[in-house]
Amino acid sequence: MAPDSSEPAPGGAGGWSDPSPHVSTFLDVNGVRLQCLDWGGAGPNLILLHGANESPHLFDDFAPAFTDAFRVLAYARRGHGRSEPKGPFDNETLTEDLRCVMDALGIRRAHLAGHSMGGNEITAMAGTHPERVDRLVYIEAGYDWGDPRCAEAFRSFPPHVTRASPGVMASLDAYRAEFREMFPAVGDTALFEGWMRDTVIVRPDGSLRTTRSARLSEALVASLLSERRDYTRVRAPALSIYTPAFWDVQQGDPTHVAENVAWEQRYFHRFRLESIERVRRELTGVEILMVPGTHPDLIYTCRKEIVGAMRRFLGVP
Repeated sequence: MAPDSSEPAPGGAGGWSDPSPHVSTFLDVNGVRLQCLDWGGAGPNLILLHGANESPHLFDDFAPAFTDAFRVLAYARRGHGRSEPKGPFDNETLTEDLRCVMDALGIRRAHLAGHSMGGNEITAMAGTHPERVDRLVYIEAGYDWGDPRCAEAFRSFPPHVTRASPGVMASLDAYRAEFREMFPAVGDTALFEGWMRDTVIVRPDGSLRTTRSARLSEALVASLLSERRDYTRVRAPALSIYTPAFWDVQQGDPTHVAENVAWEQRYFHRFRLESIERVRRELTGVEILMVPGTHPDLIYTCRKEIVGAMRRFLGVP
């Protein structure tokens, strides 16, 4: 499959090119056009699924750690990245998208690793098409996002978490600074440059607009928070990785830190513990791993720990 060069990448101004060693292609499957990133490699297939409001470029630095032993791919879920913003966005449709991507690429079986929302598709795929799935990895994805407590938690984020900085869309530099605020523990901003640029279009004057409309974002979130997780049909071995906090609760001034800690304790701490216990009950022989990152940044900040755990779980040194 040849690389697609028919359209410029979002955020691609300024002569920047993605240094990650993948080939970008587009697949027309299940009535939608999806972007696929292929890092190559020889061996069993490993498909990485990003979370809500993310991009397959989340894995730009992560995926190459597996190409010595696996063929590694990721794709942009419909409504994300450069994929077509076409509904519906229910999990049945998204899981069928995954199956069709595998068919289009000639992949009979694969290991599936999902971050955050990606846990929905990998769970459903293992339950409905067990013959297509080898092993599952939940990267901060072992949560039932359709649990009403989760929706309440997300509605109750402290205001400073969801409030964008003034002038954030004035330039790529301003937007990059916002990403640094989102990921204070990530020292190298190059790690999220591809993802960052995947979320915006650069206008001729250098200002930005988002690639996703507010209506589309609302539809995606509504779908995520209404889909209940069913682990009971899963027979594939699974590794479920968690962090001790949803985000860096110590980030910001003392007022913000207090709000962060209060939110974590009130809404997510117990939900996390109960989610882990549910996974232990319902996924036969699941392995649980706690790493010292946070939900959004662990791919970057805990790369060594996660790569090592995944390689051992998937049967390679």
